[in-house]
Amino acid sequence: MSPVASSQMDQSFATLRRFARPRVPAERCELCSATLAHEHPHLLELASRQITCACDACSTLFDGMTGGKYKRVSRRTWLLADFQISDGEWEELLIPINMAFFFYSSVHNRMVTLYPSPAGAVESLLPLEAWNEILNSNPALRKLEPDIEALLVNRVGHAHGSAPPEYFVAPIDDCYRLVGLIRTHWKGLSGGNEVWAEIAGFFSALRERADIVRSEAHART
Repeated sequence: MSPVASSQMDQSFATLRRFARPRVPAERCELCSATLAHEHPHLLELASRQITCACDACSTLFDGMTGGKYKRVSRRTWLLADFQISDGEWEELLIPINMAFFFYSSVHNRMVTLYPSPAGAVESLLPLEAWNEILNSNPALRKLEPDIEALLVNRVGHAHGSAPPEYFVAPIDDCYRLVGLIRTHWKGLSGGNEVWAEIAGFFSALRERADIVRSEAHART
């Protein structure tokens, strides 16, 4: 082979290598091992609060199930546009940061409050009286599905005077995804620019797909 032909072949292979992508192992259903699409259902293992990936066929078995090992995670997402809570009421909850999620645990028969941290999800004790006050002011919360839906609160921008507080009814797997995102990207004492960009992207995507629910309209349903 001539030097010119050899050089042309090397250039061709170099071009192909630039377009080549490493093969990513396909995700599989953790119950039956079927190959999963990128977007797929999740199940919540109630006792451990572990999120399990599942195919459509397996996840359908757990739709609306009570008393079993798993529940299928809801995909309902609401932005509660008229959520009622004062700064004083929030402070009474004694949550050390301005981001948290609240859900009813059927295993423990009580409301659970978790907030994200660089070490993972941390539980904060929730006074029952304080939760009841929030519930009475926000009737939409009465429709939270136990275990699989949460009130997700983002008051970080509000605390710094840069954005209004946001309150969502969100799938529980999204809440744990936020915890994982913070744990993975947090650097140093303040988190670093990367983690705050990831958090902003998370809430932007959640906001885009959420249905806007106003308290008066929801109270009539």
